[in-house]
Amino acid sequence: MSYTAVVTGADHGIGLELVRKLLEDGQRVFAGRFNSADQGLLELVSAYGEQLILVDLDVGSDASVQAAAAKVREHTDSLDLLINNAAILGDIETTVLGELNFEEMLQVFNVNALGSLRMTNALIGLILNSKARTIANISSEAGSVGQCYRDSWFAYSMSKTAINMHSNVVHNGVKAQGGQVLVLHPGWVQTFMRGEKDSAATLTPEQSAGKLWGIIREAMERQGEPAEAPVYLDVDGHTLPW
Repeated sequence: MSYTAVVTGADHGIGLELVRKLLEDGQRVFAGRFNSADQGLLELVSAYGEQLILVDLDVGSDASVQAAAAKVREHTDSLDLLINNAAILGDIETTVLGELNFEEMLQVFNVNALGSLRMTNALIGLILNSKARTIANISSEAGSVGQCYRDSWFAYSMSKTAINMHSNVVHNGVKAQGGQVLVLHPGWVQTFMRGEKDSAATLTPEQSAGKLWGIIREAMERQGEPAEAPVYLDVDGHTLPW
């Protein structure tokens, strides 16, 4: 089945590989580009042509999100899938015993928690006008209150918990119209979020993206009566505690 999708944070890492997986599967993709210096998306444009449309996007900016949504609306009147992937990490070392950087925390919240909500709010009309009506929020096990073990990672963990909550609130707001929200943990992935490649991680971005797309596609294909609550799954499809 052919779908139209938006993927945020698509310059590199999991986002870029999600775009690649969707294109390989025959989907039409709008890719949110934050850093025009990254070449990965341009290479995919060369390979897939009009199947891929690049959209300049800073999810931390109201104006940028509205401009990106307007560009998407120029090309389509419906959107089957929004994958909210864009995120930043922030300080992961300082505990409550140290000096916490609250300005940086606000930036992480703005991008991670509010960024995905901005995108959902800006595109919800197109989403509900589609056949699949699916929002996939890339969260993290770090956002799980039920299995919290860290003594740091304040900004990232709290922002992911906020994503989990707004996913539930959005799901409640769209399920009567056939919409659904998926909350997904991508696994421990070899990305550059810490400034250098996390080579000790267990999954490559390509592996994580392949697993994520499998979960998302299956949920879209069986879309009928929406679930009472959104699912919160790890990359292997196991349910995580909220």
